[in-house]
Amino acid sequence: MDPTIELALETIQMNKQAIVFCSSRASAEKTALDIAKCTNMRLPIHKDKVLSVLPHPTSQCEKLGRVINRGVAFHHSGLINKQKDIIEEGFKNKEIKIVCATPTLAAGLSLPAYRVILKSLKRYSGKWGMDWIPVLEYKQMAGRAGRPEYENIGEAISIAKTEPEKDEIHERFVLGKPEEIYSKLAVEPVLRTYLLSLIASGIIRDEQSMKDFFSKTFWAHQFQDMPKLLMIMDKMLGLLSSWNFITLEGGSKGDFVRAADLQKDTNRQMRPTPIGKRISELYLDPLTAKHLLDGITKSKEKEITVFSWLQMISHTLEMRPLLRIRKSEEQKVQDAFMKRYEFLLEDEPSAFDQEYVDFINSVKTALYFENWIDEKDEKFLLETFGIRPGEIRAKNDSADWLLYSCVELAKCIEDKNAVRDLTKLRTRIKYGVKEEIMNLLQIKGIGRVRARKLFSNGVKGIGDLKKADIATLTQLLGTKNAQNVKKQMGQEIEIVPERKRKGQMSLGKW
Repeated sequence: MDPTIELALETIQMNKQAIVFCSSRASAEKTALDIAKCTNMRLPIHKDKVLSVLPHPTSQCEKLGRVINRGVAFHHSGLINKQKDIIEEGFKNKEIKIVCATPTLAAGLSLPAYRVILKSLKRYSGKWGMDWIPVLEYKQMAGRAGRPEYENIGEAISIAKTEPEKDEIHERFVLGKPEEIYSKLAVEPVLRTYLLSLIASGIIRDEQSMKDFFSKTFWAHQFQDMPKLLMIMDKMLGLLSSWNFITLEGGSKGDFVRAADLQKDTNRQMRPTPIGKRISELYLDPLTAKHLLDGITKSKEKEITVFSWLQMISHTLEMRPLLRIRKSEEQKVQDAFMKRYEFLLEDEPSAFDQEYVDFINSVKTALYFENWIDEKDEKFLLETFGIRPGEIRAKNDSADWLLYSCVELAKCIEDKNAVRDLTKLRTRIKYGVKEEIMNLLQIKGIGRVRARKLFSNGVKGIGDLKKADIATLTQLLGTKNAQNVKKQMGQEIEIVPERKRKGQMSLGKW
């Protein structure tokens, strides 16, 4: 028997609980299924709960229902928050004995796990294949065992396939020291965002105040190389100025100076432009803002569709990780892309360009959004795009933020058409609906499912809702929702209490 399953079953026999950490979501699900097959527990209440969180349960929901019914669960970012809450509560109540999870569960949560089982300490790392995880991550996962508020002791067990691997794990992780923590301030997306925010807020007004501020950061303390840091910042200033997000004034050499001259008495003045200030308030990476502004500007010059906007926001750092194209769907995505090629708001990079993989993945991500606003349900989206319900919520939240930012940027350049179209698209993304039922969404208590049901039965707008009789609305929405809708229409409906049949006894209130 697999050692992971043996350890999990042993934990259950001890009347204890365990977290099994797996390297991927697929591995977490498979491990949970394998363990569940070997247990005889029954938790039908939890099964009903996890299946009822979506109108149409996906294959992932059904899989979770099968394992949770046997006292086992899996936990990863593909689950929606309600399902995660059910699992965490069931584990804290000691009803769920084993949770198979990705490493994200190691951060922040304190759970009553006597034992942590580390199924693998390697992870896929791109072109280098499988590689050891950091010692810091191992310590974080191992630290989930034996939390002081639940247990006096805890066990963290790593699975080794061979004797040499056992020795390597002991040397590298059990005896190993956590890695040094390095400042990320020098990473370009971080630095250009941070620099613009400091200029926009008035904390930095010239080169001298910039030097003074950054010389006191952990970044400067750690690297002890201010000339190099100033060179990097000068590059960022040049970009922000060329994009018209800041202005640089003064200095003996004009707007731009060589990095070596930054040590001299140039002391250029830095001011945010109105659009630069708004970008800072939106917490956008300036590179993303430039990409969005270019797309909005280009939309004035050509015919566009909803896909144009969706691909534009998908091809941003903020939308990562993008939906990756599987080998089996390459041709299908390419065919869909070619039909929409003329509506792109950016140039397609060369297939040999390093950027091409992200570009074509942004196309798949945009196709997902296109299907979402075409009212495809979670089950269809999982089967077609491999996107789980929890990921749907995360992607839609990112899209909502980016579309809001687009609307604000379009206002800055006074593009009323873009403001209108992007505002409309933002609503469609929020609810996952076609444009034809958007008017119905103004009514409190009406979402995508109820709006579609109303529309399909001839109630297509506010006027139709006012005219509709209460009996029809009750049939479509239920008594309480129908009365609530009529109330919002300014039409009070008198509730006639049901007459009791002869001999019927009133139970009253408990």
